Amino acid sequence: MDAPAALTPLAGPAPATIGEETRALARLALPLAGANLLQMAVYAIDVMFVARLSAIDFAAATLGVFLFGLLMWALMGLTGACAPLIAAELGARAHAVRQVRRSFRMAMWLAMVSSLAAIVLLANGERVLLLLGQDPHVSRRAGAFLGILLFALLPNIWGSVMRTVAAALGRPGWAMLVTAGAVGVNALGNWLLVFGHGGFPALGLEGSATASVITAVAMMLAYALILAFDPRLRRYRLFGKWWQPHWRRFREIVRIGTPIALIFTLEGGLFGGAAFLMGLIGVTEVAAHAIALNIAALAFQVPLGISQAATIRVGMAYGARDHAWIGRAGWAAIVGGTGFMVLTATFIWLAPRLVIGIYVDPGDPSRAGEVALAIRYLAVAAAFQLFDGAQAVGAGSLRGLQDTRAPMLIAAFGYWVAGFGTAIFLGFHTPLRGVGIWIGLAVGLFVVSGLLVVRWAMRDRLGLLPPRAA
Repeated sequence: MDAPAALTPLAGPAPATIGEETRALARLALPLAGANLLQMAVYAIDVMFVARLSAIDFAAATLGVFLFGLLMWALMGLTGACAPLIAAELGARAHAVRQVRRSFRMAMWLAMVSSLAAIVLLANGERVLLLLGQDPHVSRRAGAFLGILLFALLPNIWGSVMRTVAAALGRPGWAMLVTAGAVGVNALGNWLLVFGHGGFPALGLEGSATASVITAVAMMLAYALILAFDPRLRRYRLFGKWWQPHWRRFREIVRIGTPIALIFTLEGGLFGGAAFLMGLIGVTEVAAHAIALNIAALAFQVPLGISQAATIRVGMAYGARDHAWIGRAGWAAIVGGTGFMVLTATFIWLAPRLVIGIYVDPGDPSRAGEVALAIRYLAVAAAFQLFDGAQAVGAGSLRGLQDTRAPMLIAAFGYWVAGFGTAIFLGFHTPLRGVGIWIGLAVGLFVVSGLLVVRWAMRDRLGLLPPRAA
């Protein structure tokens, strides 16, 4: 028999003021942002070890991780559509336990089905990269790398679903603890397997891929244990009736999640495409672009965490059919995410050489060219930090309203018509070159963030709100 709805951990009165909502949002967002930053550390460890291998292996890993990451983020977006559904169920408080379990189960089923298609693509990674015009030697090594890394895909997607559900049910702190453990597991795995320490064979590039698989499986198992034994979470018996389908919920997740997956693909493709454009200009430009982009990505993890929290908070208010609460939750997130990016933009603008020092020595004469270019790119990055934060949190707030199709169309236009079009024109038809490509990225983010925030502001007139509670 299902546990009563009264056991729902997040059930409670709606925050009466914007201050109360901001505090509730922060309690949810801070652990998620911390987990995102730690996940960046996991990726950084891979780069640190693989960078010490040959130039061909490093290039192969870069291309392989780009292809793997693009597919992984798309599938995380697809299955992550369970978050607004679960949040709405908790907000409505009607049969929440049964409904939450159905959403979780169908998201896990969808992860398994969708991962199979992606795994087939990754298994043919060498052919894909050759079709994209990449160097044959690099493509061959990338194919071998992906042939192992593909085993990390399903554990990563399942782990992402479990992390999302734990956060939606009021336990976001586990995400940060599990990811902190993953940093240690990945570092140890790379140390043992890449260069053959501790009596293990030196597997090189394949060793790094194996370490990533081990880390993904360890994270998945950790989340499974948390869902099964955490006192707040085990009452949902999330792994119960695992074999039982609920096709209507499956279709709802696909309906909401497919546009999210496409949004992630469009945004990731824009920045990946910018790297290919830089490659047409020069090697130094590619290196400078990678440095600046990593710095911008590091800052982005905090508004990304706020966006994830916004989806849950707005989703709960949506389920409760409380229009005032919806407005407080969304605006608190948008102001918080954009406000944080004001701080990062100011820091990047005032001390670019200091942040570049995270990745390379700015005083090294051999790196002078890429450092000079990275500083110019970061000047543009400082400007688009505000737009990047606003688009992330705006999209997250709209996902809480289960509004994903129109944001997908906005992303397609903003990123690929306005953004990529501007990057091509300024990068290859003006003297701006690499700076012009970065201005194109800024234009894309500006257009998308503006249209998403306007759509949020017009949510009532656009019919995005539920009927008011009686």
